[in-house]
Amino acid sequence: MELRHLRYFVVTAQAENFTRAAEQLGIAQPPLGQQIRDLEDEIGTPLFHRVGRGVILSDAGKAFLISAHDILARAEDAQKNARRVARGEVGSLKLGFTESASFNDTVTGLIRRYQQQHPKVEVNLEENDSESLISRLGHGDIDAAFVRPPFAMGGDIDFITLSEEPLIVVLPDGHSLMSRKELSLADLRQENFILYSRKSGYGLSADIVAACRQSGFNPTIRQQAPQLSSAVNLVSAGMGIAVVPESMQRIDRDGLHYRALRLDWPKAVLGLATRKANRSAVVDDLITSARIETS
Repeated sequence: MELRHLRYFVVTAQAENFTRAAEQLGIAQPPLGQQIRDLEDEIGTPLFHRVGRGVILSDAGKAFLISAHDILARAEDAQKNARRVARGEVGSLKLGFTESASFNDTVTGLIRRYQQQHPKVEVNLEENDSESLISRLGHGDIDAAFVRPPFAMGGDIDFITLSEEPLIVVLPDGHSLMSRKELSLADLRQENFILYSRKSGYGLSADIVAACRQSGFNPTIRQQAPQLSSAVNLVSAGMGIAVVPESMQRIDRDGLHYRALRLDWPKAVLGLATRKANRSAVVDDLITSARIETS
């Protein structure tokens, strides 16, 4: 039994005449009659009573009509749903983000607008460090991720830069530099730094150390924090100072003081990483939104 058999049956039931039904279906009357007879043979009972030049449903036909309508409606819904998925209108999105990305206005604004434009896409968020997220992305465990380079992208990962934030200095209460509105790296040569390390040894902290050396000193690293917010919170505990992306000043708590930093390099780069191959329409729409965001 095929869907066309059900359509032929429904149209014939509504027309109560093979000739009219054949005209509506755009086929000849004899093939239509044969299709209905084949359907009746498969079911094992007549679906129509022949009355003069017309037909009326048998009791079995009346029962079968209800089910035929339901099956055809479900088939149509399935087609529509498949098309919506193909257009990225429905589905699910496994979206990773490094912890500091949640403080960035560009990232939060992009997620908000994407959800507003795709209300039927289920967005599942996963927080992890950038290197772990890139690994999970490469293995297909997540669909996309907001991460901070550098990382080993290989040939399978695309990256769209969303923002390049200036760096700022976080000082604890009572620090001697609090009276200054803007600082340079050279002003920090006697300070204990709280940095945030990566497994690979590369990343923003490594760039900060390199920038300090360009300024003529090796920074004293007092603590290695697991993430940027941890570094900021350790400053409030009086364990040292931290150099962090500007958006981290959203952490507002007692004992923290943020100051501008005169520094052309490095910047805190944040962007969207996706796989180049085997992307869903849902991910393609996210990429389109990201490119619009940065255009």
